[in-house]
Amino acid sequence: MIIEPRIKAFEQLGLGLFVHFGLYSLVGRGEWVKHHERLPDEQYECLTKRFDPAKDWAQHLVTTAKRAGCRYITLTARHHDGFSLYDTCGLNDYDAPSAACGRDLIAEFVQACRAEDILPFFYHTLLDWHEKSYRENFSEYLKYLRKSVELLCTRYGKIGGIWFDGTWDKPNEDWQQDALYALIRKHQPDAVIINNTGLDARGQLGHIELDSVTFERGRPAPINLSDSPKYIASEMCQTMGDTWGYGANDLNYKSPEMLITDLCVCRKCGANMLLNVGPCGDGTLRPLDAELLACIGRWMEAYSEAVYAPRPSGIDIEGKPEDFILRNGNDYYLFCHGLGMAGDGNVVMAKERHNSRFAFDMPIKRAVWLDSGEDVMFEQADGKVNVHAVPFSYGTNLIVRVAKMEV
Repeated sequence: MIIEPRIKAFEQLGLGLFVHFGLYSLVGRGEWVKHHERLPDEQYECLTKRFDPAKDWAQHLVTTAKRAGCRYITLTARHHDGFSLYDTCGLNDYDAPSAACGRDLIAEFVQACRAEDILPFFYHTLLDWHEKSYRENFSEYLKYLRKSVELLCTRYGKIGGIWFDGTWDKPNEDWQQDALYALIRKHQPDAVIINNTGLDARGQLGHIELDSVTFERGRPAPINLSDSPKYIASEMCQTMGDTWGYGANDLNYKSPEMLITDLCVCRKCGANMLLNVGPCGDGTLRPLDAELLACIGRWMEAYSEAVYAPRPSGIDIEGKPEDFILRNGNDYYLFCHGLGMAGDGNVVMAKERHNSRFAFDMPIKRAVWLDSGEDVMFEQADGKVNVHAVPFSYGTNLIVRVAKMEV
């Protein structure tokens, strides 16, 4: 089986930020608003006259992602409405430089990423509600699509990858994927190529040039690579609320517990987590998005060592399937769920101590809690380890607690 260095490097990114940003952000009813509400082209395209993100939108976005522990950002260079955040160089005038802002927003985004050592990835739609050739002359549309993607591959320096979405809209068409992916490999040989399989085909393998499978809004599971000629990564993309693009009235947000647990579940099977935000029309994040990212960042401050490089160990925890162990060389990381806070019974709602017992035949030299540096109590005998997983001290609950074991 071929193992490409770019794929292994992608797996060690661990956490990424997905950003759905475009004309729809001005409306505040999600990224599919044109389609769902059947807005006429003339009405929707008038939004270009008001689309003028703040000058420092990209800087603030990237800084927020960095503080959350993200190592890459995937931004919607063009979504299904066909509007491009980049300069289409004459392919059409439905782009940010032709809008009120008069700027290449992808160039601003890439510059901000470079300043913070964040890898820029580009989301690019495959379907297109604006381009007439998509409906009337599909072969011509594919030429337009490839020219669009070539601009992203040649005008912004080295990129982390391209994330496609939309073949599910015309499942019986020949999308000429060979030509599309060959173009990317020509200009960006180290770019990770992803093509989202959607809600109904999570984790499904595809074209040989694809480097990662997707789990849209679904927790990942180990993928079967027995028939694959090359090693493939995996990535879960998840929303904080219910919409991908900004939804002003979307209050159904996930809790920090749900998001941090999702991140841990991803790493349990070696997948990345791509967590989405939908900026407002001026490019700023709503406070709720920013605060949730700050919560994740607080958890990552304590446990990032256990998130990026370590890989699944294959060690099972007896009687506690939600707990798991990752490995990086001689270091093993035990993820413990449901410990809660310790404290007086008159004030603490729930607390739980449990033992994590697993087979392990190498002597453990030392075990510490990464959040405090305190020693972890454990016994080791007869090829088994029994770790005493204890709650957080009162006033602290980081949701999932991680112990580092050194052999």
